[in-house]
Amino acid sequence: MANDHRGLNSKASEETLVSLFQLDPSPIDNNAAIYDKELPPLPEETPESSNGDSTKTTTTASTSTLGLSGSGHGPIFYLSRIQRYSSYTFTFFAGLHIANTSIFPLIYQSVPYSEPFLLMARELYQTRLTEPLLVALPVAAHIASGVAIRLIRRRQNLKRYGGATPGMWALRSSSAASSSSRKNSVTIWPHLSYISLSGFAFVGLLASHVVVNRILPLVVDGDSSNIGLQFVSHGFARQSLPPWIAYSLLLPVGVGHMVWGWAKWLNISPPANWKNSTMDKQLRKRRRRTWWEINGVAAALATLWAAGGLGIVARAGPAEGWLATVYDNIYSAVGH
Repeated sequence: MANDHRGLNSKASEETLVSLFQLDPSPIDNNAAIYDKELPPLPEETPESSNGDSTKTTTTASTSTLGLSGSGHGPIFYLSRIQRYSSYTFTFFAGLHIANTSIFPLIYQSVPYSEPFLLMARELYQTRLTEPLLVALPVAAHIASGVAIRLIRRRQNLKRYGGATPGMWALRSSSAASSSSRKNSVTIWPHLSYISLSGFAFVGLLASHVVVNRILPLVVDGDSSNIGLQFVSHGFARQSLPPWIAYSLLLPVGVGHMVWGWAKWLNISPPANWKNSTMDKQLRKRRRRTWWEINGVAAALATLWAAGGLGIVARAGPAEGWLATVYDNIYSAVGH
């Protein structure tokens, strides 16, 4: 009888192990409060001790993970706050930038009359001290912390779902061999939400914008004090298609990322994959309304920025005199 009992337990344990290998991790919720949480420690991560100290250690570790005593904060907690607070300073810069490149040109309907406002704003965010503090360091910290969070989440998923076990390797190789089962394959990477996807796209678009308007003038001309709204309008006048494509992508992607990011920080954005995970009709209706409202704000802000930037600045025509020569030399360096 005892042998039968052991046999039953052995079979059940084996089936449970196989089912754990086949468990597909669910997407991480896009809610900011859940995003900060650390996963509880694995049993093998908890240090063992003798004379009854293991129970005390386990209790302390679990309590610390929940934040009930001690610091209770892992790397994701601090990285998420670096990512959040770095966006505050960049939002300040973005607010000044949209005022100088869109709102003032819309008000005055003229690039020469709007140029002095851009020059005055540079005294706030383009000095040797403020440019690294308000622009460069926050952007670098925001990107680095976001990538680090995804890597840590992936490492945690590998530990949770047995990514280094033979069973997981077999499942991943079998799913890769069969194209029909690609949708049901095991996913170790965290869910790639719209905010993350637009953020990665925004990095490339923003980098190209900085290279053309900030770095290239320093390399070619040795100075960027002459770069302003007329520099942008001169580029549109030389060849309109490349800048139209660049700014038509930069504005909606950048504004959408910032608006959805703030909605996430304020805990008003719907969770990730809410369309498939929300079953309650009333809750689904509220989340759909919130989704449309956030997209409406992003579309309105992007339209405002495009109205002044593309509607006024882009159509102002080329620069004249010695300034046109300076701009031609800079654009010629990139084949524009």
